[in-house]
Amino acid sequence: MSMLANSENAAAGTGEEPPDTGSARSAEDRHRLTAVQGLAALSLDAMASVAYGPESIVLVLAAAGAHGLGFTLPVTLAIAALLAVLVASYRQVIAAFPDGGGSYAVAKRHLGRRTSLFTAASLVLDYVLNVAVSVTAGVAALTSAFPSLYADRLWICLAVLVLVTGVNLRGIVESAKAFIVPTAVFVGSILAMIVVGLFRSAPASTEAAAGHASALAGNATAVGALLLLKAFAAGCSALTGVEAVANAVPSFRAPATRRAQRTEVALGALLGVMLIGLSVLIGRFHLQPVEGVTVLAQLADASLGHNWAFYVVQFATVILLALAANTSFGGLPVLMGLLARDNYLPHVFGLKADRQVHRHGVLALAAVSALLLLFSGGDVNTLVPLFAIGVFVGFTICQIGMVRHWRQERSAGWRGKALLNGFGAVLTGVSAVVVTSTKFAEGAWLIVVALPVLVLAFEVVHRAYERIGERLELGRVPEAPRRCHSVVVVPVSSLSRLTSKALTAAVSLGDEVVAVTVTQPDTEGRRAAESLRRDWELWRPGVDLVELPAPTRALGRPIVDYVRELSDRHPDTRVTVLIPEVEPARLWQRLLQNQRGAVVAHAVRRDTDAVICRLRFRIGAQAG
Repeated sequence: MSMLANSENAAAGTGEEPPDTGSARSAEDRHRLTAVQGLAALSLDAMASVAYGPESIVLVLAAAGAHGLGFTLPVTLAIAALLAVLVASYRQVIAAFPDGGGSYAVAKRHLGRRTSLFTAASLVLDYVLNVAVSVTAGVAALTSAFPSLYADRLWICLAVLVLVTGVNLRGIVESAKAFIVPTAVFVGSILAMIVVGLFRSAPASTEAAAGHASALAGNATAVGALLLLKAFAAGCSALTGVEAVANAVPSFRAPATRRAQRTEVALGALLGVMLIGLSVLIGRFHLQPVEGVTVLAQLADASLGHNWAFYVVQFATVILLALAANTSFGGLPVLMGLLARDNYLPHVFGLKADRQVHRHGVLALAAVSALLLLFSGGDVNTLVPLFAIGVFVGFTICQIGMVRHWRQERSAGWRGKALLNGFGAVLTGVSAVVVTSTKFAEGAWLIVVALPVLVLAFEVVHRAYERIGERLELGRVPEAPRRCHSVVVVPVSSLSRLTSKALTAAVSLGDEVVAVTVTQPDTEGRRAAESLRRDWELWRPGVDLVELPAPTRALGRPIVDYVRELSDRHPDTRVTVLIPEVEPARLWQRLLQNQRGAVVAHAVRRDTDAVICRLRFRIGAQAG
């Protein structure tokens, strides 16, 4: 009941930040993000996408031969324009929904419950797949540099996942601090590569691509609208992660809205500059895709030469791809917390640890991602076809929701803002359709099936909470509490200090106390019962000892039958079963316990309405 009550209190919040309360607020803010830390913690997915976004465009356009590659920059500019639309839109989402949730929050307010659940499901799938894809892509880059590690790629993937999970369990600020340096090195090396490349009239080196077969199509097709749409949709994989900042607004320090907006703009600006810069270099060096070497590696080779700077770019890419999973760890637990607050996920996902960490969300994300890694065997190509569909669905729904938001609010300039969001919805909607249709046979059908299944799971959880709420009469004024006669039943098996402590607690709790012992039917059991009866008479604690014969060696059933008999005989009596247990000083000593208390508690909880009280008697370290 307390769980439901806590959830109600959380749901009743207005989302506005309370006034500064001094040291308590300062201590809490220490575990929240600054704008720079937010950029490191929540932008890794988007930043790392420059490693495969331009390459995705080039590989699609390669079907039209060298002539098709000439459209790389125009397609990239279209993606950059969509990026600007998304950044502008999500800045507004951050301001309008400071409690986080991004697309889910927008859809919930403006498009209805079912649409919001569909959005949430798409985001959940995208975040989980992002972890698996990022880890496998990073490890793939590593094994490309060190082929001897290829056979162990699955174990390396799992090790990287454990590392990222452990860092995030320390808190989102700790993860941000850990990832600031890799993010800065990657962004700095890419920008340096672009600047140097712009001053070159010819490639400094082509050693990286030497000896590798060209990926250009032998029978070039014409550059048509469908090919450009496919290239646009493929390149839009670089936009995954743009929504993460809007989903995690509560993770920022006050003023959270302003810091999150700055982070969103900085992310969009850096990502746009890198995408456009890399596309310019692709055209400048007349780069062609080759098998076994990434486009980014060829660009680093052409701009910086095949030297130490080339390897800096490669290793920075490996590290950032592997750590790009951190974006999901920053965004998904917050989204799961909001779903839990709305009774669509178990309330445990709404709990926060001392460091403002949704630990259950982090662990759940890590567990599902580990299953995906095991399913794929650490192969990135198995997972990529499933990636990015969910985020396009979320983008589209969010844009449509913001159009309705502007129409309802009708603030200054609302028509222009609504037009911008509407245009963005068309672009992302087309991308979602194209990606799904082109990747359907390659595994995208799993996402199409998984989305309604996940929405159905949300509905099942919500209905369960509704039934619990009805039984508890939540939201209604309950009847006044009244005192009733209480009987405390204390199971005992021998005389000890634990027995004395239990009876002392029992006489303090109830009007009547009864000690019960279960007598086994064999000779040893009868002897133990006689010995306990004799010791009890000598001790004279002032509490009756009732022997409960057991037809079998069952321990819980005789106590359950006795409790039921008490309840039937005195319907207005509150029966409490107080179970004394030993709390060992050391964790390993729990293996030495007989678990009788757990057996009795389980039986009483399952078959009666009695109150269960488990009394812990702590044994000091000197006793161990």
